[in-house]
Amino acid sequence: MEVPIRTDEGVVMAVTLNPYLNFRSSTREAMTFYQSVLGGQLDVSTFADYGAAQDPADADLVMHSQLTTPDGITLMAADVPSHMDLADASSVSVSLSGDDQEKLTGFYEGLSAGGTVVEALAVAPWGDSFGMFVDKFGTSWLVNIAGSGNA
Repeated sequence: MEVPIRTDEGVVMAVTLNPYLNFRSSTREAMTFYQSVLGGQLDVSTFADYGAAQDPADADLVMHSQLTTPDGITLMAADVPSHMDLADASSVSVSLSGDDQEKLTGFYEGLSAGGTVVEALAVAPWGDSFGMFVDKFGTSWLVNIAGSGNA
């Protein structure tokens, strides 16, 4: 999501907020899976591409990847080399929301395949359709379909 920012000089700059996921060694597989469900362009760079592998075993790990979709979704991810700590991702969820019931239901079904459904996609007390799951890579997702009335 881009938000225009005005500076003291009146210059308008764009600020973008998007998820950046970390994996131990499955970034390429995860991002290829996300691209297969969400569509879009996936760019992947390894530690070797930047000459940044401290350990030769890390050379083929993903240093940076970015998935950009026609729907305006930007998802980034990287592998965390074995010499660095990898924090538990359970405190963060990726949220997909909007009013396109068919597309968001497809995202829910596709991304949750092989994962664990926490809340089945169904009409929530606030009137939207809502569902939660943890995908097969351990990423928590929320899907909210505005005012759809049914799932």
